[in-house]
Amino acid sequence: MTTHARELHVYDATLTAGAEHADVSFSIADKLTIAKYLDDLGVEYIEGGYPGALGADRNFFARAADELRLKHAGLVAGGVPRATGVAVSEDPQVNALVDSHVSAWSLTVSADPRHVSHVHDNLAALAETVAYGVDLGKRVFVECAHFFDAIRFDAAYAVDTVRAAFDAGADVVVLNDTNGGALPSDIDAVFARVRKLLGHDRRLGVACRNDSGCAVANTVTAIQAGAVHVRTTANGYGERLGNADLFTVVGNVHCKLGLDVLATGGVEKLTSVSAAIAETANLAPNPLQPYVGLDAFAHKSGPAPSVDQSDPALRNHVDPGLVGNNARVLVGEMTGKTNVALKARELGVDLSKRPDAWQRVTERVKNLQDRGWSFEAADASFELLVRDEMATGLSRKFVLDSYRVIVEHRTDATVASEATVKLRVDGERVITTAEGNGPVHALDNALRKALKEHYPQLDAVALSDYKVRILSGSKGTDAATRVLVETTDGRNEWTTVGVDDNVVEASWNALAQSLTYRLSVASAQSSGTALRAQRDTTDIVET
Repeated sequence: MTTHARELHVYDATLTAGAEHADVSFSIADKLTIAKYLDDLGVEYIEGGYPGALGADRNFFARAADELRLKHAGLVAGGVPRATGVAVSEDPQVNALVDSHVSAWSLTVSADPRHVSHVHDNLAALAETVAYGVDLGKRVFVECAHFFDAIRFDAAYAVDTVRAAFDAGADVVVLNDTNGGALPSDIDAVFARVRKLLGHDRRLGVACRNDSGCAVANTVTAIQAGAVHVRTTANGYGERLGNADLFTVVGNVHCKLGLDVLATGGVEKLTSVSAAIAETANLAPNPLQPYVGLDAFAHKSGPAPSVDQSDPALRNHVDPGLVGNNARVLVGEMTGKTNVALKARELGVDLSKRPDAWQRVTERVKNLQDRGWSFEAADASFELLVRDEMATGLSRKFVLDSYRVIVEHRTDATVASEATVKLRVDGERVITTAEGNGPVHALDNALRKALKEHYPQLDAVALSDYKVRILSGSKGTDAATRVLVETTDGRNEWTTVGVDDNVVEASWNALAQSLTYRLSVASAQSSGTALRAQRDTTDIVET
C-alpha cells in the first residue's frame, strides 16, 4: 500500500525517548527550546513528557501552556492506562493527563503478555482509558510496546491489543519495535499481517529503535507498508543506540518517496535544526549523519575524468541544498588534480585557467601530505596554499625572523611560559615578548602583540579551539605532531593546520597561517571587495 502525504505525519519524541540518550539531561528550558525548533521545522506532533510519572514533566506542561506558542505542532502528553482496580476517572496518572491541558494523549501499553501481570484487565484498562480520553475530546494514540516480539510469541494477544485500542476510539495504534531487533522484512510482514486481520482502513503507526542499525530503514519500510504515523527523535537520540532519526527519516520520505510531511520550507531547515538541537543537548553533531552531517556530501577522491563536474547530481544522491546542507570537496591523501580543482573552485579560484598553478598545487598538496599534513579540516590553510601558487611578487604582511619560547618551572610549583618573536611587519623590524598559559598561548600572545599596532583589527580575533594529534608511524616524544587551530573574529570561523616534529613549531605554522588568513579577509573587505572575489591579492606568510 502507498501512503499519501496528507495521511502521513511525524510524531517526534525527542523530549521523552530522546532524553534517555547517554549524557543527555534536558532542563525544562531546554525542552521548551527544542519544542520551538521542532515546531519551526514543521513536525505535526511533539511528545512533551509523562506528567503522571514525573514532576518535572508536569512543570514542563504548566510552563508550555504559558510560554509555547506553537504554529504547526500539537503538544502530546504521554501516559499509561488506568491502574488495575482503579476507576479511570480516579487514576492519578490519567488525571495528570487531563491536567496537562493538551489536545492529544499517547498511551503506552505492552502488547506482549509476558510483560503484563493481569492479561484480561490490561485490555479492559486500555479500552476504558482510550474511551475516557476520546469522550474528553482528546486525540488518543496508543503505542503497543514490544509488538514485534509479541506477535511471534502470542499473535492473538498482540492483535487483540491493537483491536481493543481501535474499538475504543484510538486514532492511531503504533507498533513499537521496543528492543530494536527487527529487520525491514519483519516490518513489512507484520504490517501486512495486522492489516489483513484488522482491515486496511486501520491507521497504524510505527516506532523503531536502532539496536540492529535498522531504525530508519524499518521506519521507511513501514511507511511503504501503509503506516500513517512515524515516531522519531532528533538526531536519533535515545536509549542504547537510539531511535529512528527525525532528519534522516524526513530526508528519505521527502527526497526518495516524494512525500511532504513537514510545513512549507521545513525540509530546507533540516541541517540547521539538527545542529541547533545538538547544541541544546550539549552533544557534538555527528558528521556522518545522513542528509545533515558535515560529511554527508563530502567528496575526497575525485570522480572519473569523464564525469561532468558542473552537475552535482553525478556526485550526490540528492541536491544538498534541498535539506539545507552543502557539498564539500575534501583534499585528502587520495586527492588528484580533479579534487584540487573542485576544492579551489569551491573557494572561488578557477585553476583551469592556470594549468601550471594547478599542477604545482596538486604536487605541493601531495608532498605535504606525505609529511603528515592534512587539509580535510583546514580549508583556510588550503586556500592560502592555492593563493600562494596563484600569486607572484606580492609583499608579505609579516615575515618571521625568529621566535624563542621559555618554559620555567618555579619553586612554588607554578609553571610560567614566555615567548619572544622577531618579525618584519610591512618592512619594519618588530620584537615583542609575552607570557601565556603554556608555550603555545605565550607564542600566540607575542605574535598578536607584534602585529596589533599595524593591524588593530586583530583585537577581535581569538582562538576557539586547539587540537594536537600525534601522527601514526612515530613513537614517543620524538613523534611528529599535527596541530589544528580554529579561529574566530566573532562572525566567521576558519581552521589552519601545522605539522612538525616539534609541537611548538607545528603550532607556530598553524597560528601564523590563521592570522595571515584574517589579514587577507580584512584587506579584501577594506577595499570594498568580497574575499571570495579577490583571490589573487593575498599575501602568504613565510615561516
